[in-house]
Amino acid sequence: MAAAPKARRLEGKVAIVTASTDGIGFSIARRLGQEGAHVVVSSRKENNVNKAVNQLKSEGIKVSGMVCHVAKEEHRKRLINSTVEQQGGIDIFVSNAAVNPVYGPILDTPEEAWDKIFDVNVKATFLLIKDAVTHMKKRGSGSIVIVSSVGGYVPSELIGAYSVSKTALFGLTKALAPQCARLGIRVNGLAPGLIKTKFSEALWSNEKALKQSTKMLPIARIGLPDECAGAVAFLCSDDSTYITGETMIVAGGMTARL
Repeated sequence: MAAAPKARRLEGKVAIVTASTDGIGFSIARRLGQEGAHVVVSSRKENNVNKAVNQLKSEGIKVSGMVCHVAKEEHRKRLINSTVEQQGGIDIFVSNAAVNPVYGPILDTPEEAWDKIFDVNVKATFLLIKDAVTHMKKRGSGSIVIVSSVGGYVPSELIGAYSVSKTALFGLTKALAPQCARLGIRVNGLAPGLIKTKFSEALWSNEKALKQSTKMLPIARIGLPDECAGAVAFLCSDDSTYITGETMIVAGGMTARL
């Protein structure tokens, strides 16, 4: 874990991070909390939520948690509304939840896998942001970060549908930015590369596969979740007040453009 930041740029802010009990989401929640925000963590499993909340509390972070399956409307509404009721509002929303139920050539992807991937990765992201903006605009400001993937720029052959959903998130970021800007809310994205998480374990647990994955990177190693968290903290802070509609690539120097 990276050293705790000295700055507390987010003091007094309220932040929601979805899928934040492990990996990149947990590191983002921790970093926002270290910078002074009250962080609401969430995931589908109550045990994971409780574990994450207890860990962050032990580090002196202001945190609460809630079970949220982002594909379920009642869960989405509860996450947003309970946060407002308990914390008084929302200043930061980080959409990190994503699924990938299928691996293999894209033409072999069944329809139900496409439906699940787009329901969770794209549709639920939009609907959560829509509800969060309703409350952010009452404050006259806010920051939204959509976690996409470098795979949205350079699709992996074995996770084609997932990669396409992540490309869609670049478009969602751009589409939301103008209207949200008029409300005082900024919308940006994050595109992580190969980061050491359970989600990407198949790509780094095998030494040969890891060497193959990293040999073309200028920074020839796998990234760490904390290296994504610092970028998100920047995008959520007043250090980025003139940035919106952009996606920051955290991928070890990988060339990644549409």
